[in-house]
Amino acid sequence: MYLKSLEIQGFKSFPEKTRLTFDKPVTAIVGPNGSGKSNISDAILWVMGEQSTRTLRGGKMEDVIFGGTQKRPQLGFAEVSLILDNADHTLDTEFTEVMITRRYYRSGESEYFINRQMVRLKDVNELFMDTGLGREGYSIIGQGRIDAILSIKSTDRREIFEEAAGISRFRHRKEESERKLEHTEENLVRLGDKISELYLQVEPLQKQAETAKKYLLLRDELRGLEISVWMDSLDGLQEQITKTETDYLTALSQKDDVSREIDSYYETSLTFSDKMHEKDVELESVREAVSAQEAQIAEIDSATAVLKANLESNIGESERIRRELTEQEGRDGGIKAQIDERELRLGEISAEKAALSADSARLVGALQSIADTAGESSKRLGDMLSRENTLQEEISEAKSRLSALASKAQEILDRDGTVALDAAAAGEKHRQLEEDMSACADELDAAGDELQRIKNVITGYTMRRDSRKKKADAANDKKMHLTMELNSLKSRIRLLTEMEKDYQGYSKAVKLVMQESQRGILKHVHGTVGSLVQTDDKYAVAIETALGGAMQNIIVDTEEDGKEAINLLKRRDGGRATFLPISTVRGNVLDVPGLKNEPGYEGLAIDLVRSDGRYAGIYRSLLGRVAVAGSLDDAIRIARRHNNSFRIVTLDGQVLNAGGSMTGGSSSSNTGILSRANELKGLSEQEALLAESAARAEREHGEAVRELTASEYELESSGAEMRSLEDKVLKLDTNLRHFEALVSASAENLNAMRAEAENLAERIKANGDETAAARNDIAALESALSELRAQIARDTEGQEQLTSERDRITSALSELRAREASLDAENEALTKAVTELSELREILTGGRRQQMQYLDELKARHDAILKEISDNETALVQLGEKMAAFRARSAAITAEKLELEAARTRRDKVMQEKNHELLELERECARLEQKKLAAQMEEKQIIDRLWDSYEITRSVALTVRQELENPAEARRHISELKRDISSLGTPNIGAIEEFERVNTRYTYLTEQRDDVEKAKRELQEIIRDITQEMRTMFAREFENISLSFKETFLEFFGGGQASLELEDPNDILNCGIEIKVQPPGKALKTITLLSGGEKAFVASALYFSILKVRPTPFVVMDEIDAALDEANVLRFAENMRKMSVKTQMIVITHHRGTMEEADVLYGVTMQEQGVSRVLSIDLAEAEKTLKKDAS
Repeated sequence: MYLKSLEIQGFKSFPEKTRLTFDKPVTAIVGPNGSGKSNISDAILWVMGEQSTRTLRGGKMEDVIFGGTQKRPQLGFAEVSLILDNADHTLDTEFTEVMITRRYYRSGESEYFINRQMVRLKDVNELFMDTGLGREGYSIIGQGRIDAILSIKSTDRREIFEEAAGISRFRHRKEESERKLEHTEENLVRLGDKISELYLQVEPLQKQAETAKKYLLLRDELRGLEISVWMDSLDGLQEQITKTETDYLTALSQKDDVSREIDSYYETSLTFSDKMHEKDVELESVREAVSAQEAQIAEIDSATAVLKANLESNIGESERIRRELTEQEGRDGGIKAQIDERELRLGEISAEKAALSADSARLVGALQSIADTAGESSKRLGDMLSRENTLQEEISEAKSRLSALASKAQEILDRDGTVALDAAAAGEKHRQLEEDMSACADELDAAGDELQRIKNVITGYTMRRDSRKKKADAANDKKMHLTMELNSLKSRIRLLTEMEKDYQGYSKAVKLVMQESQRGILKHVHGTVGSLVQTDDKYAVAIETALGGAMQNIIVDTEEDGKEAINLLKRRDGGRATFLPISTVRGNVLDVPGLKNEPGYEGLAIDLVRSDGRYAGIYRSLLGRVAVAGSLDDAIRIARRHNNSFRIVTLDGQVLNAGGSMTGGSSSSNTGILSRANELKGLSEQEALLAESAARAEREHGEAVRELTASEYELESSGAEMRSLEDKVLKLDTNLRHFEALVSASAENLNAMRAEAENLAERIKANGDETAAARNDIAALESALSELRAQIARDTEGQEQLTSERDRITSALSELRAREASLDAENEALTKAVTELSELREILTGGRRQQMQYLDELKARHDAILKEISDNETALVQLGEKMAAFRARSAAITAEKLELEAARTRRDKVMQEKNHELLELERECARLEQKKLAAQMEEKQIIDRLWDSYEITRSVALTVRQELENPAEARRHISELKRDISSLGTPNIGAIEEFERVNTRYTYLTEQRDDVEKAKRELQEIIRDITQEMRTMFAREFENISLSFKETFLEFFGGGQASLELEDPNDILNCGIEIKVQPPGKALKTITLLSGGEKAFVASALYFSILKVRPTPFVVMDEIDAALDEANVLRFAENMRKMSVKTQMIVITHHRGTMEEADVLYGVTMQEQGVSRVLSIDLAEAEKTLKKDAS
């Protein structure tokens, strides 16, 4: 195996990635002081796992990272990689090439890699063990290593020899085994403590577990019986509910039957009512018929009276008509004379009408001639008038158009004024809207800022809330922790109290006596020796040891009391016990002169305890002659000085008996009874303090919760404010968008108004043009109209003359025609008068005939009235008969109605009785229903009790119930079980599981202790084997190195003697190593007496001798030739060349002689301050080049 290359990046003065290749036997690294060449050897040492910053020439590990210069910043990490050729598998790995990389970050993180796989530092160290490489190897030889060899302390040299002897791996294994052994022993101590503690818990927990198991058995038996009794009750209740349901249904059926009967009676009663109603209707009908007959009678009476009145009127009318017939016979002659007179006048009128007709024809002809002339003139005038009308209409139209244009102009002007006003108002409104929008935007910005502020406040409140929550959680954790500690302490106190109460640790006999004493069976028993004495914790073990078995002795008043207790033990076969009567036991106190002044003397045991004065004699007899010493050495010294004349006990329980015998070792089985009492007292005091701390923690937690609540209230209040602001921002944003829309609409409206104003201006101009044109048209039409009217005036004058002549003729013609009309009217009147007189004459003649007929009619009417009166009288007789019949029917109907009323009364009485029966049945139904409901409620209570007590349903209870032969006996047994359970007190159910857990833990830890003890023995065996192997290997290799050193010394110094010697051959693995040399011509000396150069040369010889025995793949020698003169440098270089056959040599040097032996030179320069650079020269190639140039 050899070193192929080294890659450095960010390490010390190498900020840039630098690669050094080592493919030649000897490589020299040269450069001026301070150039950083030694940083290369530091890099190799560092990558192989060196952890000492002092060895790496730094103050802290961070110093290995490039720290930066004025021109370069510092780097964040340093990385070095070492590439090794492992073809011969010197390293215990399957890879033929191994790259070890170490990377360190400025944050303090460190990483190791083997072939780019992350590993541990331990893996790197183990890889290099026994190869001479690594941080503990001898492959890196620097000034520090030289100093170690040259150290005055011979033990400092061992590390190099151990690595060379190949026992480093074994030493590491041994140290690891010793650490494991130490850890194992610590585990044994801890296991012993835990086993002791668990041992004290097992017995009381076992008793509690047995009590709990008994409780569970009783509880399960009680559960089964209670469930069965309850289910039996449920069966009875179910039968009761079923029977009650049947009775209820029967009563309900009877109630329904009675109800139906009542309904039937009610319907019958309704039938009676209907019949009575029918009778009432029929009676009313009869009464109405009677009333109708009475009305008809009254009507007939009234008609008869009218007929009689008509009869009298008929008689008077007949008398009048006879008188008128007499008067009409004288009037007929006068009417004949009037007719003749009027016919004569009609002849005269006819002659005059003929003359008037001739005159009328003449005038009509003249009128026609005028009419023809006037027609032509009138036609021409009509045309002109028509034209006049047309012109007037045109003028009117033109004026109307002019008026319309004026109106339109006014309308446009009005609209223009309105638009101007509206535009001004819209402009003002637009400006106001823009101001409102701006104000809204400002308010929105302010609200947004306020919202952001409150959000920041909420963030702060949230942080404070979170902080207070953490505080509250921490306070709660503290409270819970203290509560758990307090509960644990209480459990421990309870356990110790139970142990004290149950006399744990005492013998069976002591327990029996003390229990019977507590029950009052034994009198005058005070207690055990151990329970009636107190001492400080410091002396507890010593006092317990001094008392020994007497701890279990029982103090009584007299010998008789002791005798009674002994007899009890005999009767009960309870074992044996020792009793100490107060009345007889006496003791004295040791009095040895000078004892108090002995070093390590603590005092007499009797002086170190406290007890009731009544027991002074007993405790003097037990402790009065026992001294207490601090340690066994103190006890031995005191015993020797006083001739072993009294008993001495040490604080840790060792005993020197009077006479010189010694007792010691681990504590006896009764150890701990007194300590237990002290522990119980201390725990009680600790409980009070812990309870106070728990209460204080509770208050702190409450305060923290209140602060948290306040913070949450602040947060909620701020949240409400934030939500209000968010609503306000949203509302303002909505308002802003609304204002923006209004401003946009207002701008559009304003633009529309401006456009309309421009349009109105154009319309005003067009209207002015149309008005001027209309005025011109009106002037032209009025001129034409004036000319036409002048022509009309001329034509109208001629027309008026024709009209005057026509009026004259028309007037004359009208007079003629008026006379004709007058004659026609008179003729018509006379003709009509003649006709009327003729008709009157005929009427008078016909009227007499009519009056005669009328008289005949009056006579016939007279006879008819008489007959009708007779008929009415007959009808009245018949109606009287009918009235009598109707009255009789009314009486019969009234009697029938009374009978129906009596029947209905009887039926109502029966229905009342049925209603009473129905009420009783309803009460019975209600009672049965209430009874069923009560049974169902009781059933539900039992079902609820099943769930509340045992969390089971009725269906589940059916599966677990038991058949009860005697339910009453079962209930009695339930009471007994409850008493038994109550007598157990409050059982600790968890004790079963806790006992199983503790017992399992106790068994497991016991087994663990056995396993650990076995492992301890095995580790001790391994350590012995490793130690023996190391001794053998070191002895063998040390001898080889010693022989090699003698030879190498001769080679280096050219003579003289040298040897390596172990300071203690019996302890070759730990003793120092002396180096003795005798250079040629000088006396034999140790290495510390040599000069500086001699020391360096001897050290080099020693290293070379080691390399001969245990060669390493490569060696880095950092300026170890610095103290050598030129002659010794040449010898050093010569031997280095020889060694390069087996070991790759890398030397950092200033000496030319050493450089000349190198195959490759690496020059390290620092052209840039603080930054190292590497230049390489292949000397063999350079030599060839020089020889070639020379030839």
